[in-house]
Amino acid sequence: MRRNWVIAALLLLIALVGALATGGRLFFNLAYLLGAVIVVSYLWSRSNVSHLQIVRQTPSHRSQVSEVAEERFLVRNTSLLPKLWVEVRDDSELPGHHASWVVNSLAGHRTRGWAVRTMCRQRGRFRLGPITLISSDPFGLFEHRRGLGATSSIVVYPLTVDLPHFYLPSGELPGGGAMRRRTHYVTTNVSGVRDYFPGDGFNRIHWPSTARHDRLIVKEFELDPTADVWLFLDMQSAVQADRLWEEQQVGLPPLLPTRPTLTPSTEEYIVTIGASLAKHFLGRNRAVGVVAYSQRREVLAPDRGERQLTKVMEMLAVIRAVGAMPIAQIISAEGKSLGRNTSVVIVTPSDDTRWVDSLRDLRRRGIRGIGIVADTNSFGGKANTGATIAALQQNGIRSYRIHEGDDLSAALSEASPNLH
Repeated sequence: MRRNWVIAALLLLIALVGALATGGRLFFNLAYLLGAVIVVSYLWSRSNVSHLQIVRQTPSHRSQVSEVAEERFLVRNTSLLPKLWVEVRDDSELPGHHASWVVNSLAGHRTRGWAVRTMCRQRGRFRLGPITLISSDPFGLFEHRRGLGATSSIVVYPLTVDLPHFYLPSGELPGGGAMRRRTHYVTTNVSGVRDYFPGDGFNRIHWPSTARHDRLIVKEFELDPTADVWLFLDMQSAVQADRLWEEQQVGLPPLLPTRPTLTPSTEEYIVTIGASLAKHFLGRNRAVGVVAYSQRREVLAPDRGERQLTKVMEMLAVIRAVGAMPIAQIISAEGKSLGRNTSVVIVTPSDDTRWVDSLRDLRRRGIRGIGIVADTNSFGGKANTGATIAALQQNGIRSYRIHEGDDLSAALSEASPNLH
């Protein structure tokens, strides 16, 4: 565009020089024509990006790997003058989200819209926007841009898989005494009754007491005396491995969208396993807590319900394997605050058997554990995973070995653990 404008200016200058030097009418007419073209082109390109409204509609700012994120865009021309063409350029960070569009022949006071559906293939928090409007005149002499700085964000949760046959050895755990902690959940443990308050569910009403006292009486509940489940996710950067370099050998993308597969890295497998386990246990009304040392110490206290699942997914969406503390030290440090009646699931690619010793020490205090080991060798790294599995077996700790490309539902089934 800059080159075209310079050429037009040079032609105008030549026409003016010729007109002044020769006095010829042709040169004057040519100078007037070029001058008018430059002025009209400038004003036209400028008006093309003015008096425009952009409406960006994002139905949900939460999505998940393997799900589709959708956005709708509306461009309104609030002036009487038509817009020849306007490019709406979107600079969102969401991978594969191509929302840019060219709007042609937008008449005055008219609206044009389009929708964008993007298959989410990578977890994380991504910026949506900003948007830049770009247009020019019919001769291509001038280009004008107008930035719309408003931005929002979308959080993509990690992929989860169903684990219908994952076995937590609750039979080996002491079931626990009654926990005198009130809860807003409806459980099998009724601790007492109280007066009804607005917002109490009708399934909490104790009808015999209501009839006796002639006013609404509701039941209060305590947490079930089942063991809490703690998920320890190893985010130490030094023990991770991946085969991301092989992505450079990938050919043309498929014509039709396919279901995303897990990135060939231990980090993504650990996060996916952690998210799947949390969903599995919370779906069975177990209290789940999460421990991970990544950018900082991340600890979610055990809780139940959809709200806890949302907290877990929010945490795992942005966590990265940049930690420095080995998993053995994390188990020793965090294990001090764990009481009896607790299950611990360790998910790690580490072949350092000291974390097995830490898990064994927890068992002496009545805390049973499970080890899920990502085989680093299958991810392009080098580790003695066999020695880790052997150490778990020797200590009678249920263990699972995960390879790159495994079907996690099958690999984490009850029939697959390594246990003697």
